[in-house]
Amino acid sequence: MTSVENIAPKKDLLFFACCLSLVVTAMTFAIRAGILGELADSFSFTKTELGWINSMAFFGFPVAMMVGGLLYNQVGPKLLMYVAFVGHLLGLVLTIIADGFWGLLISTFCIGFANGAVEAGCNPLIADMYHNNKTTMLNRFHVWFPGGIVIGALISAAMTSFSLGWQMQIAVMLLPTLAYGYIVFSQDFPAMVNSETSTSINIRSLASPLFIFMLVCMAFTATTELGTQQWVSVMLAESGAHPMLILAMVTGLMAVGRYFAGPVVHALNPAGVLLASAVVAALGIFMLSQVSGAMVYVAALLFSVGVMYFWPTMIGFVSEYQAKTGALGLSLVGAAGMLFVGAMNPVIGGWIDAAKEQAIVSGLADDAAEVAAGQATLEQLVVFPLVLIVLFSILYVWRKKVRV
Repeated sequence: MTSVENIAPKKDLLFFACCLSLVVTAMTFAIRAGILGELADSFSFTKTELGWINSMAFFGFPVAMMVGGLLYNQVGPKLLMYVAFVGHLLGLVLTIIADGFWGLLISTFCIGFANGAVEAGCNPLIADMYHNNKTTMLNRFHVWFPGGIVIGALISAAMTSFSLGWQMQIAVMLLPTLAYGYIVFSQDFPAMVNSETSTSINIRSLASPLFIFMLVCMAFTATTELGTQQWVSVMLAESGAHPMLILAMVTGLMAVGRYFAGPVVHALNPAGVLLASAVVAALGIFMLSQVSGAMVYVAALLFSVGVMYFWPTMIGFVSEYQAKTGALGLSLVGAAGMLFVGAMNPVIGGWIDAAKEQAIVSGLADDAAEVAAGQATLEQLVVFPLVLIVLFSILYVWRKKVRV
């Protein structure tokens, strides 16, 4: 079977196409986070209903990743990228014309499915193209998730300031979608399967205790990062800081950190990076739950440092230390994270609703109740990185023993 490694002229273009598709994926997260308040006002949604709409993106994602992971060796990355393009295009158009809860539910699922197809196709493709430098290149690919969130957050903030509605903000994402679609449909992908193993060996390797342990860890890392980011505009709306600027600042720092991830990974090893990240993320979320005004920006920066390496290092760890799980293993790890975040989204929305109601009953005015609800919810979210500190400590000690 031809290896992508031997087709040098196509490698950089394929990597660029992957990065551009991830920009679109990230923009869907950022702009959706930016328009949650407007959606609530336009359709009189509760935070719990918004949580269900949000959750469809996180449910669509793992469905696509599980299917894509199983079929990757048979269909290759190009077909998965076709699916991603069609899903993004269809989901964005359906969102623009949606007239209520069910329309937004279906369109958000389509976008989530497209996002999952991007991950299912691109992660194993990059791991195969850069076989001897997987974790570093996967971090560089995943630069464009926070990078795309920066772009989306700034666009959302700017368009909101000019009173441009949520439909216009969704429509903006059609431009980069059409751009990466053109590249994918015009590029001749090399025929390939994952270079590590066959699908049958991938499936048998999933029973590894280490792989199952990493699935559990991914559920908590994804919720720590994305569960917090997706609700930042709601939780911090009345905190005295601009929520979308916080999101742009946080994810901008994440993008820089991921681009220069190589030296950090080599210095601490992946398990050490994950443990240090959990400690800093816990401190950042706890600080966010306690401060207001300008100090929110400081706390957000600390949170950013904590979560910047979570997702790509988890993917890289599985690719390096559970290589026999192949493309299927990479897809299932990402799917586990998104599935858990999807399940948590209505719960987080419910936490905010309940905390605000309690704050109002205690005598707080509406704005003060919003602040209190956001801080109370962040206090609950800090449990996730605290659990990760325990899990990654176990992983770090185990890896040290294995190396001895």
